[in-house]
Amino acid sequence: MLNNQEINEALHIMRREYPQAGTTLTADTNFHFLLAVILSAQSTDQSVNQLTPALFKRFPLPQDLAAAEPSDVEPYIKRLGLYHNKAKFLVNCSRKLITDYNGQVPRTLKELTSLPGVGRKVANVVLAECFDIPAFPVDTHVSRVARRLAMVPPKATLLAIEKRLQEAVPREKWLAAHHSMIFWGRYRCMARNPRCNDCPLLPMCITGQQNVFGKTK
Repeated sequence: MLNNQEINEALHIMRREYPQAGTTLTADTNFHFLLAVILSAQSTDQSVNQLTPALFKRFPLPQDLAAAEPSDVEPYIKRLGLYHNKAKFLVNCSRKLITDYNGQVPRTLKELTSLPGVGRKVANVVLAECFDIPAFPVDTHVSRVARRLAMVPPKATLLAIEKRLQEAVPREKWLAAHHSMIFWGRYRCMARNPRCNDCPLLPMCITGQQNVFGKTK
């Protein structure tokens, strides 16, 4: 298992290789960013960005989307996986924003996770990106990289991963570390065919060493 110093060394190398790492979702308001993050579940940011301009133009405010039905939303997002459920989430989320939060995106984890379609990861992304509130969102890329590098045990839960990374990484670097791990997971440590042979983290990565050498060093 990597200690705190080693985790931060790994993150420094990730940031050095991908200095531009940051959110790749595009939106013009906090409300629209919330919708985009909900839509990004099991979909790429690129595919979400391709369809959200038309969606945002049709539903500029929570009031507009709250007055719609899921069937009104589906044509705008039908290219995404799980679009039936996502259409329901967007409508019901907007309705709850109106009834409970005066049409404003809330700024606490508890309030955000009360919204339909918003789990802990989505809420943490919104807190960090929209409100500069320190959070460490854990998605599939972050969890995969953390487990493969032995930052956490192989069977660590998403919450356990979040807590361990928050413990190891200085609070002001949480968001940057989150983005660095996402880019690492997208372009270096992919789910299939990770680029282990020339990986700068190979000396500290047991999984990579197993992939390259057939056994740990």
